[in-house]
Amino acid sequence: MTKDTFFQLNSIFISILIEAMPFVLLGVFISGIIQIFITEQMVSKFIPKNRILAVVYGTLIGAIFPACECGIIPIVRRLILKGVPLHMGIAFMLTGPVINPIVLFSTYVAFGNKWDIMLYRGGLAIIVSIIVGLILSYQYDSNQLLEKKSLNVHSHDHTGDQHFPKKLLGAMQHAVEEFFSVGKYLIIGAFIAASMQTFIKTSTLLAIGQNELSSSAVMMGLAFILSLCSEADAFIASSFTSTFSTGSIIAFLVYGPMLDIKNTLMLLDAFKKKFVFFLILYITVFVLFGSLLI
Repeated sequence: MTKDTFFQLNSIFISILIEAMPFVLLGVFISGIIQIFITEQMVSKFIPKNRILAVVYGTLIGAIFPACECGIIPIVRRLILKGVPLHMGIAFMLTGPVINPIVLFSTYVAFGNKWDIMLYRGGLAIIVSIIVGLILSYQYDSNQLLEKKSLNVHSHDHTGDQHFPKKLLGAMQHAVEEFFSVGKYLIIGAFIAASMQTFIKTSTLLAIGQNELSSSAVMMGLAFILSLCSEADAFIASSFTSTFSTGSIIAFLVYGPMLDIKNTLMLLDAFKKKFVFFLILYITVFVLFGSLLI
């Protein structure tokens, strides 16, 4: 490895960490708050009994949560442990990094204050989330979470037997514990993404995307490899507008926040491998199909 290559690898690796770290910290902090201050009874009050309404509700909640794809996984895991149905939690996880106001506004600005790309991005994300959530609601009855002794040591109810300062301290302890659990996968994922960006030439991928199907597939693969934070990916996507079709640009903007190297490792740490496989399959198929329709 040459000195220039090492410098490039190091720069990309650090930039990915700097982008993602604030949102991971926000995510584990919210997770700790949920663990200490939110009871199962509170959660059950706002969950629709109808599975379709639950999926739609979970999908639309993403509009008010400014979380990126890796920061949202600890939140979803904690919500599911508190009783949120798997299909509702996953629907929220898929749209949270895409349809929140910060991401939509950055998309609007990145594409020259035009509404079409922003609306296509948000619309396809909502449709994919609802379809995937509904499929999962029929496919799985259990929460599909991996057992984690280290995260469940303090999992008994803290909401009624402590004063606020002690509760807040407990939330911080949970946040720290969660951070060290997901942080190592963020670092590993960032390094893999940086390595692939360094050693795989973008021109090689661009040469493959010569038709609608292959161009969407290439842009989805590029989104997975680049592992960009959803708040910044629109500015990268806009640089491809002269090379790729609108559909493939949308595929990049929707697929990346739903699946990339970082959050795939985090998903494998939180959920059962077979479930993660089907989740990846469904997201890939429906984002690809939706981009071709666009």
